[in-house]
Amino acid sequence: MENKKVKVSCTNCGQTNYYPEGAQEKKVVCGRCHHHLPRPGDVLEVSPDQAHNLISRSSLPVLIDFFSPSCRPCQMMAPILDRLAQRRAGEIMVIKVDVDKYPELAAGFGIQAVPTLIVFHRNTERGRTSGVMPETDLALWVAKLA
Repeated sequence: MENKKVKVSCTNCGQTNYYPEGAQEKKVVCGRCHHHLPRPGDVLEVSPDQAHNLISRSSLPVLIDFFSPSCRPCQMMAPILDRLAQRRAGEIMVIKVDVDKYPELAAGFGIQAVPTLIVFHRNTERGRTSGVMPETDLALWVAKLA
């Protein structure tokens, strides 16, 4: 039986690792820094340091959702982003940044409205959009950029 692996980037150091597909309940660590790795397909709420590590060091494209927990449109986008992250597991990292908790990070990226989605690849912004987007439109937009 083949032991299939998918790519995932470490939130601690940004290193891209291969995550064994059958290891869903096991603790898998980064080959570089030995930090616990997120499961492929999970949407991660991250700190500013983790966001910068992924943006600057991940070989996978990174989709950042700048959101507010009290924002109804942000709440509407959450399940859409969850499904996108699951479908594109191993191809893209989907992370969330709470603008209420980290306003300085949001300001640093020029965020003026939530939800705002930005795609980065290899430390370069590939595109951004604000507001609610239908699932199909989001998937096509991300596929074009990532």
